[in-house]
Amino acid sequence: MTLDWFTARGFSPARLAFAARTAIAVWIAIAIAWTIGLEHPQWSGMSVWAATLPTRGQLLEKGLFRVLGSISGTIAGVLLVHAMQIHPALLVVGLAVWVSACTYAGNLLRGFAAYGTVLAGYTAAMVALLDTGHPENVLNLGADRLATVLVGVAVATLAGFLFSKSEDAPLIKERVLAVLSEILTLAAAHAPSDDERSALLSHLAMVEDSLDPHSAGSMRNHQSIRSTRALLISATPLLLWDHGTRPPEGFEEHLTDAAQKLTAGDIASARLALTAAAELGTVSPQLRETLTTFERSLASWRLQPEPPIKSTVDPILHRDWVGAREAGLRAFAALIFFGAIWLASGWHVGGFMLLGLSIMLSIFSTFENPEKMMRMVFSGQFLGALGAIALRWLLWPHAGDEWHLIILMLPMIFIGPFITAHNKTQMMSFDYNMVLLLMSQPHLPLTGTLGASVEMGIAVIVAPLLAMIIYRVVYPPSLKRKADTLVTTMIHDLRDMAKDPKLLDTQTHWQARLYHRTLRLIRLSGSSHPAQKEARATALAVLNLGQSATWCHRITRDPDSSDSARRIVRAILARLSQISDNPSALNATLAQQSNRLTGADAALLQDARHGLEALMPRLQRAP
Repeated sequence: MTLDWFTARGFSPARLAFAARTAIAVWIAIAIAWTIGLEHPQWSGMSVWAATLPTRGQLLEKGLFRVLGSISGTIAGVLLVHAMQIHPALLVVGLAVWVSACTYAGNLLRGFAAYGTVLAGYTAAMVALLDTGHPENVLNLGADRLATVLVGVAVATLAGFLFSKSEDAPLIKERVLAVLSEILTLAAAHAPSDDERSALLSHLAMVEDSLDPHSAGSMRNHQSIRSTRALLISATPLLLWDHGTRPPEGFEEHLTDAAQKLTAGDIASARLALTAAAELGTVSPQLRETLTTFERSLASWRLQPEPPIKSTVDPILHRDWVGAREAGLRAFAALIFFGAIWLASGWHVGGFMLLGLSIMLSIFSTFENPEKMMRMVFSGQFLGALGAIALRWLLWPHAGDEWHLIILMLPMIFIGPFITAHNKTQMMSFDYNMVLLLMSQPHLPLTGTLGASVEMGIAVIVAPLLAMIIYRVVYPPSLKRKADTLVTTMIHDLRDMAKDPKLLDTQTHWQARLYHRTLRLIRLSGSSHPAQKEARATALAVLNLGQSATWCHRITRDPDSSDSARRIVRAILARLSQISDNPSALNATLAQQSNRLTGADAALLQDARHGLEALMPRLQRAP
C-alpha cells in the first residue's frame, strides 16, 4: 500500500506517521511505568497523548504546565478525600468549588497556561473519585498520579526532541508580511468594498488567533509573538476607518510601494514609504496616527533569531470576564447537581460520570463551540469504551502474566493512529485514546464482570451527553451569544473611557484593546458575510465614539480651551458615560454640538453620531 492509497481513502500520511510515533511512545511510557512498579501505568500513556505536540517549543511548555497542573490538582484531590471522611458531601462541594475556580481562571488565561489551569481541576477529580472506596490509599494514589505524569511527560519530551521540529520563524514572518501587504494594498484603493474589507479583516483575525502556539518554549518566543501581535493590531484600523474616496495625491503610490516592499521582505523601505504617506499634508489626523503607529510597530517587530525589542504598541488583549464567570458557574452547578444524585443513588461507578463531567465542563468550556464538540467527544469516548471492553474480555484473558497484559495493549493502542489520521474521525481520536487507557488497568488477577465493565463504559460516555445538554441550557456559549457579550463589553469600554480623566495617558492601551476585541468579534462572526459586515460596522462605531471621547478629554486638558468648549465636551462625556441607559440623549447632544463646530472637530462628532446610529439597534434590545 502506497501513500497515495492512504490519501485516496481519506487518511493523512503525515498525521498517521506522527500519531504512530506517539502511539509507540505511549506504549513505552506504560511499559516503563509498569516496570518501576506504578499502580496505574496506563496513566503515563494518557500523559503522552496529552503532552505530545508537533514542535519542540510547544512540547516543552505544555509538558511544564501539565506537571504544574498535576501537582496542584493532586494536592487538591488528596485534601478532598480527607474532607470526604468528615462528610461525603464535602467531597462533592469541594470538587465543585475547585473545578469551577480552575475553569474560571482557565477561561481568562491563554495558551498552555489555560490548559494547565483546567488540568489542575480535573486532576483533582481523578485523584478524589477513582478510588473513593479506599480513602486510606489516597496519598499513594496521589503519588502514583504524579509519578505517571512525570514518566509520560519525560517520554513525550524525549520522543518530541527526537522527531519533532523547531518553530519555523521564517514561515510565520512570511504569513505576517503577506497579510500586511494585502492590507496596505486594499487601504491604497480608492473605494474598497465592504466585502473586501470584511474578508481581509477575517483573514487578519485568523492569523492573529493562530499566533499563541508559536509563542511556546522560551521567553524569546513569547516576546517575538507579542511583538507580532502588536504589529497586527496596529494594522487593524486600516481596514476599519473610511479614509474617503479621494485620497491625497501620492497616497496610493506610497502605500502600494510599502506593500510591495513588505512582500519582498524589505521592511526598512516599507517604513520609509509609510512615513512619506503619513506626512502628506491632506491626510486626515486619524489616518496619520494610524500610519505612524503602524510604522513604529513595524520598526520594533522582530522574529527569531533576532532578539525582539519592546514594541511601541502594547497588545492589551481581550479577556472574556463574563464568559469565564458563566463557565465557572456552569461547572459548579452541574457538579453539585449530579454529585448529589451520585451520593443519593450510591451508583458505584458514578465517580466516573462525575470525573467525565469535570473534564467536559472545564477544558471544553475554552472552545468556541463546546456543544458541537461534545458530539465528537461522545463518538470518540464510545469507541474508546468499546476498545477497553474488547481489550479486557477478548485479549487479556489470554495473558499469562502482567507483562503479557502490557504487550496485548499494543493492538488497541495502535488503532488510535488510524482514527487520528482519517479526516472524518480525527476530531474523536483523542477521546478514543484517553478513554481506552482510562478504563484499562493492566493488573493481575483480572477482576470484575463483563456487566461491570459495560456499566463503567456507560458511566464514562454519559458525561459528554450530559455536558451537551448542560451547554445547551446553562449559559449557552454559542458564537452569537459570545459576540453579543463582546459588543456589550466594548460598549462598557466607551462608558469607562468617558469617565476616565487620565484617558489621554492610556489612550494607546484603550485603542489596542479595542482593536484586539474587534479581531475577536470578527472571529466570532465565522464565515457569515452578513455577520462579518455587522461586526465590522459595530467595531467602527465603537472606535468612532472612542475617538470622540479622546477628543473631549483633550479639550478639557488643553489650558487654551474656552469655557464654552469645556461645557460642550463635558456634556458629551456625561451623555457618553450613560450610553447604555439613554443613547437618544447622547445622539441629541452630538447633533447639537456638531452643528456649533466646523472643520475636523465637526466631522469627528458627525462620525461619532453615525457610529451611535449603527449601535442603536443593539443598545435598544439590550436588557
